[in-house]
Amino acid sequence: MDKWDCRNLRLDGKAVLIAGAGGLGSAIARGVSEAGARVLLADLDLAAAKRVARTIQKKKGSCSACKMDILKPVQITRATRFCRQSLGGMDVAINCTGINIRKPSLNLTGKDWDRVLEVNLKGAFFFAQGAARTFIQQGRRGKIIVLGSVLSFSGMEDRAAYVASKAGLVGLTKALAVEWAPYHIHVNAVAPTFIPTSINRETLAGEFRKRLMDRTPFRRLGKPQDVVGAVIFLASDASDFITGHTIPVDGGWLSA
Repeated sequence: MDKWDCRNLRLDGKAVLIAGAGGLGSAIARGVSEAGARVLLADLDLAAAKRVARTIQKKKGSCSACKMDILKPVQITRATRFCRQSLGGMDVAINCTGINIRKPSLNLTGKDWDRVLEVNLKGAFFFAQGAARTFIQQGRRGKIIVLGSVLSFSGMEDRAAYVASKAGLVGLTKALAVEWAPYHIHVNAVAPTFIPTSINRETLAGEFRKRLMDRTPFRRLGKPQDVVGAVIFLASDASDFITGHTIPVDGGWLSA
């Protein structure tokens, strides 16, 4: 019988490509680096990716940056190729990109709808596809992790397109996990509750903040490190028999 080894939760030696240098993307990049991984951070905003990379490098972590538009498969291929060349391969691909257009559904335009679904769902597919092709070309297993949302499973006003896109990620995760299992590719998602970051801190204030906390059994909002822990688990060898699942990181939101 195989014995449990706590080192299975480490990412030592793993090469990780992360799409998205925003609030959660930067926290995840720092976390996986501290867990021992070598990181390539890709973002449409190259300057932002480089800033995050420098903070990781200052702490003796391994992180570089490149420019990538998640809606352009050619750029995804370029990023995966750069990951293989600069880090000696690719073991994990994490998609932290996403947008939201908050607007009453009666006022939501076709352009609004298309933009949110394009980035959150089509972009997620393109990124996963590019990662899977890389893993197959390498002839070794790989792990794909995507950030969903607690709203993948729960509705909320003024967010119809966002909720639809995040619910779609749950189905996409299941479909790709089944299809790519023969290649030993794991596909999983993490569904965080509302996490205050520099991008949404103003939104998560006042009465809305109180409403969120009242619904959460732990009576607090999530923190970036709450999400980082789940991502590291899915990226590590400890999760080798898990695929096709979306793990809520919600403080009990979905159980209330």
